Amino acid sequence: MIRRQHLPALTVLAATLLTAAPLASAQGFDPTKVDWDKLSKIPMQDFFIKQFNDKCGSCHGEDLRGTTLGPALVGVPLKGGETVQQIARSIAAGAVDKGMPAWTGTLPEQQIYNLALYVSEQRQGTTILDKRANIEVRIPMEVVRSERAAFRVETVARGLDALPFAIEPLPDGRLLLSERTQGLSIIGLDGSKTPVEGTPPVYGDLGSFLGQVVGFGWMLDVALHPDYRKNGWIYLHHTDRCSDCNELSRKSKRPVSMNRLVRGRIRDNRWVDEEVLWTADIATYTDTTDLAAGGRLAFDDQGYVYFSVGMKAAVDWQGVQDLSLPYGKVHRLHDDGRIPADNPFVDVPGAVKSTWTYGHRSTQGLAFDRRTRTLWATEMGPRGGDELNRLVRGGNYGWPIFTSGINYDGRPVNGAKLTGITLKPEDTVFPVVDLTPAQGISALIAYRGREFRGWKDSLLVGTLRATDLLRMEVRDGKVVHTEVLLKDIARVRDIAQGPKGELYVLLENAAGSQIVRLRAAR
Repeated sequence: MIRRQHLPALTVLAATLLTAAPLASAQGFDPTKVDWDKLSKIPMQDFFIKQFNDKCGSCHGEDLRGTTLGPALVGVPLKGGETVQQIARSIAAGAVDKGMPAWTGTLPEQQIYNLALYVSEQRQGTTILDKRANIEVRIPMEVVRSERAAFRVETVARGLDALPFAIEPLPDGRLLLSERTQGLSIIGLDGSKTPVEGTPPVYGDLGSFLGQVVGFGWMLDVALHPDYRKNGWIYLHHTDRCSDCNELSRKSKRPVSMNRLVRGRIRDNRWVDEEVLWTADIATYTDTTDLAAGGRLAFDDQGYVYFSVGMKAAVDWQGVQDLSLPYGKVHRLHDDGRIPADNPFVDVPGAVKSTWTYGHRSTQGLAFDRRTRTLWATEMGPRGGDELNRLVRGGNYGWPIFTSGINYDGRPVNGAKLTGITLKPEDTVFPVVDLTPAQGISALIAYRGREFRGWKDSLLVGTLRATDLLRMEVRDGKVVHTEVLLKDIARVRDIAQGPKGELYVLLENAAGSQIVRLRAAR
């Protein structure tokens, strides 16, 4: 196994906040003595509700809105602070003068952290599992007045498949649309949808896990080459599927799949001139759902293309820190598929030569800011630990050693124990923004258009669980302010900037996905 960690030092404090132990130490909690198998038979949300109601509900109310014995915990500021860490410390310390006991010494720290995370999730309006796929898409009819721009939201196309993934504007005003089990289509100026024939195959045999749709052989991201007007190249990121093709598939008698990058052109609504730019060793294809595949791609201004491969291994930590495996990495190629000679691990024996960064769990968004020459990525954590990252050459982003998230069932991640890897804080790149509780962070773009001049130097970021569209204002590589542009609109699966600076947003919904357009209100 090849393991290599390096890059600029950050503070030990930052590392402490991102380890599996959320308070000062992990003393008093031994995860090996918890009957996790028994707990796993209880619906997770019910388990955490019961934990809160048993310990806190009599004073703060089972709806967290307070009683005569204790104050509300939702809809009001919290005096002790509102981050998960601050709430956990408030629970641990108590407020004896106001009748609240100190739970340190009575409850293990992991349970205190679980209670704090549950409170924070309720304040945010989300649950551990994403249950919002069926909510009605809420398109505002009136002008939306944000901090730096007023805009209208227009419906471009509706009634799309429930599992869309990406949109890409064409120069003539039409859009390319990828849908995971439907493939690639063209959305006309009138909102009509025309399938593109001959693209890599996709498969619609689906299952379910933790309330999420799972499957193998999906269409993922789509992007135009920066010189598309001259060369016509279109890039597709998809998962290649096969059966009885490696040891795992023969043993499990199930299909396996793995990310693959191809490019081609569209002529008369047909996919032609296909070239395979990157494919993994077939021995690394897995029967882990394509939900874990990551699947984004982005171009920089030097002729390189980047693409993300998620935690597509037996469990979500395997292979992420191993440079000989493709999982949990962001990869970099020349636009024609050649391996760049200056990639960070080309001289490391056994390493996947395309690797640019590693230590990622599930990279859901990639965007290159041409003005600052910064490659940004969004990364989805488990229960907590969503991240906005600035990607730097050879960076190790820490999963599963460093994270502020915990497993969905409440147990700690314990990444160092699982992997046997000791990773120093100074060898890790920590997130620019950590979102705990998790909002289900998804796609992002670095906005540079003329339509919304007040949004320059901003990242526009989508969320799935929170169902919001965010604007993150960036200064000197740091997010200095975050604004919610659209709240509770729907699951925001992708965002794209049109040729005139207009914005397109892909809204995912089980009853019919939509594409909407944001235009400045004149």
